[in-house]
Amino acid sequence: MKLVITCEHGGNTVPVEFKHLFKDTTILDTHRGYDLGALDVFNYLKPLADYSNYCTTSRLLIELNRSLNHKNLFSEFTKPLSTNKKNIIIQEHYKGYREAVTQYIFNTINKNEPVLHLSIHTFTPTLNLVKRHCDIGLLYDSRIKKEKQFAVDFKKQLSSINPNYLVRFNYPYLGKSDGFTTALRQRFTKNYIGIEIEINQAYSKNNKMPEAIKILLKKSILKLKA
Repeated sequence: MKLVITCEHGGNTVPVEFKHLFKDTTILDTHRGYDLGALDVFNYLKPLADYSNYCTTSRLLIELNRSLNHKNLFSEFTKPLSTNKKNIIIQEHYKGYREAVTQYIFNTINKNEPVLHLSIHTFTPTLNLVKRHCDIGLLYDSRIKKEKQFAVDFKKQLSSINPNYLVRFNYPYLGKSDGFTTALRQRFTKNYIGIEIEINQAYSKNNKMPEAIKILLKKSILKLKA
């Protein structure tokens, strides 16, 4: 099985030609601008992958983890842009990334080799004044037996290595909701397993995650790949 690791929300950069849209740049430094600590985890796990890719463009410019027809593809900062400018953003900052990952998966599956795709994300510990009780979330499509089984095995590995972290299935989001892994599942109905790993940003300090969490994920992935 070939391992693909990606990170869709690795940074909060905005191209120069669109910086004027963000008069208050502090929002780019919040969880709305990017996934705090996600790129750190991605870079730690990247050596395990047969293929990896990441993006550091802010999700407030364009949301790489949404389909082109999703209402939140563009944020309130970019929705007012002209269709022409939106198409430029799509071509330069969305399609290039998603098509590169999709092409690798297509080429691999076309060789009859299965693909395990781990998409690295983090989530804000409190949303709309509601505290989220989770340390690591594993998002998958529960209707797909092989994904469900992999998620179960993944959680067992995580808990057996370090039972101190609360690991939950399809939390704080549903794995079947609109997202990159969802789109890839629909395209590759065989030989593809897509899991989003969501880590609580409460653990992130200076955009870094603790070694304990990174080591835990690495050891668990290596066990599952063995």
